[in-house]
Amino acid sequence: MSRTSAAPAPDGATVATLVTPGDTTHWINGLEDRTHTVRLVKRNDTPGDTSTFGGFVAAPGGAVLSKPAARSRQIEFIGDSLTVGYGNLSTSRTCTWDQVKRTTNSDVSYGALTARQLNADYQINGYSGLGMVRNYNGGQPDVTYRTFYDRALLNVSGDVWQNPGTWRPQVVVVNLGTNDFSTAVNPGEPWTPDSLAAGYRSAYGEFLQKLRTRYGAGTTIVAVGAGQYAGHVQQVVKARNDAGDNGVRYWFLDDSGLDFLGCDWHYSARDDRVIADRLTSFIAGLPTSW
Repeated sequence: MSRTSAAPAPDGATVATLVTPGDTTHWINGLEDRTHTVRLVKRNDTPGDTSTFGGFVAAPGGAVLSKPAARSRQIEFIGDSLTVGYGNLSTSRTCTWDQVKRTTNSDVSYGALTARQLNADYQINGYSGLGMVRNYNGGQPDVTYRTFYDRALLNVSGDVWQNPGTWRPQVVVVNLGTNDFSTAVNPGEPWTPDSLAAGYRSAYGEFLQKLRTRYGAGTTIVAVGAGQYAGHVQQVVKARNDAGDNGVRYWFLDDSGLDFLGCDWHYSARDDRVIADRLTSFIAGLPTSW
């Protein structure tokens, strides 16, 4: 095990960004003799690059205290690269794959920012490039986002995340559809524009039922519509409401004023802040019993 040191930083500031740190104990030195809170964030979605956090170690004379109490509010965000925060810190829309990894920061994605504004614990379950029934440009046709939703380790087939019983989100935000519809259907794909739309709506309805079964009637599910898939999401929500599930709400993601300056025309960090403000206002008005 190697040991590395970091220069002290004011509380509330980022001390270090660890890039492929390896088997390492990372020490934070120069702290005052008092209680400190440490927050560790995995910034990107790298399903092929799984990592393990081994826990905290106290320096001589110090102690690791009990973890903070969980917040009573919980939000789950489900989506693709736009939810992950893909390349949102980039200064250019043109990025190499390494630059995408280095400039992706889920900690400043719209989901993370929304949760912080609402003082909620959160999960971001995002996977770049995948859709509800069709992936970006028809890639990886044997899998979709739904293939991976139940997994803890996305690169391990058959893996299933075990809810410890403490994850009971009052709000689940689903934003899937960009990859299904953003590229034209290629020759050889098993879709026509009409069958793709119908398949998307059918799978979306099934996925909402899966979430309802998992979390119960007390969870509000926010189905996000934007761009080409907005109308389809509206239809799915109406069908759920007509069937008696009024806990599914439609939210139109208004992209007016966004600059899409992230890698490959994704949201910039500024865009994420704008979206978070709009989404926070919408969620704050829901009957969540908060």
